[in-house]
Amino acid sequence: MRPAAEPAELVELQRLLDGATPQLQVRSLCEVESGGRRWPVLALTLGNAAPQAPAAGFFGGVHGLERIGTAVVLSFLGSVLRRLRWDALLQQQLERMRLVFMPVVNPGGLWAGTRANPQGVDLMRNAPLEASEPAAPLVGGQRLTRRLPWYRGPRHAPLQPESQALCAVVEAELLSHAFSIAVDCHSGFGLRDRLWFPYAGTRAPVPHLPELHALSRLLDEALPQHRYVFEPQSRHYLAHGDLWDFLYRRACRDPGRTFLPLTLEMGSWLWVRKNPRQLLSAQGLFNPLPEHRHARVLRRHQPWLELVARAACSHRAWCPAGAERERQRDLALRRWYAA
Repeated sequence: MRPAAEPAELVELQRLLDGATPQLQVRSLCEVESGGRRWPVLALTLGNAAPQAPAAGFFGGVHGLERIGTAVVLSFLGSVLRRLRWDALLQQQLERMRLVFMPVVNPGGLWAGTRANPQGVDLMRNAPLEASEPAAPLVGGQRLTRRLPWYRGPRHAPLQPESQALCAVVEAELLSHAFSIAVDCHSGFGLRDRLWFPYAGTRAPVPHLPELHALSRLLDEALPQHRYVFEPQSRHYLAHGDLWDFLYRRACRDPGRTFLPLTLEMGSWLWVRKNPRQLLSAQGLFNPLPEHRHARVLRRHQPWLELVARAACSHRAWCPAGAERERQRDLALRRWYAA
């Protein structure tokens, strides 16, 4: 059902663009139609574009119904833009690295209040990639009909425009760098906030397992009071067509490149438990509706996104090498794959 007014997240994005400093570069990758209007899919970039400089990317709104993901990315982007006017340390950081933002990957779905894009396709099931092990029924992706959720789109069809836009940005702005991290913000899984890494289509460990384990330890040391569960997505279910699996496998073609894609899966069941009336609203199933709880969620995740940017910038100081890399791999296998 189309909202009566333009979503607050789209209004906030435009407000940030109107007041942005000249350092912010804005690129429109495509336009999608929804509700009789055309919406641009935008990529915003800051900092050093040199291939040897590390990069960090922040993505939201892949599922239009999960508006809190867009809100979290916009909150962090707004903080960066405001601090850029006076924060000398941030200015120096951007001389050494690249920051990339796609706050609204699926503006048509955000406008319509749907998980899928205006064509009924779940963008996170849209990649031309089949799970190598049995995937979860329906939730793992289906091609039966767009009337059911998790629709992958027609077989052998091109990627949806929004999926193409996301892939184009990742390839141009992240995979062009020797080291990069991506965080894609979602909601709707359980009572805990989880940080998922690939694979989604197999239970096999990823090649960059040592780096991911070292990053999880960095999180524990830098933010000891955090409440994230850091784990492979495959511990919960397998899915076809995951865009981050698709992009990660593409990145691994170059053995000299390190690309660490992560999904922040905010536990929306916690919001429903605190306010059961949210069950009466489709928005309430995936977003914190009371204003104070919405603000609390934004505050909770800002330190993590800031840590990601700093970790990318300083990756040489914590990424394991040699014997330490093998030690981190062994620790990760025992922690996540021992069963």
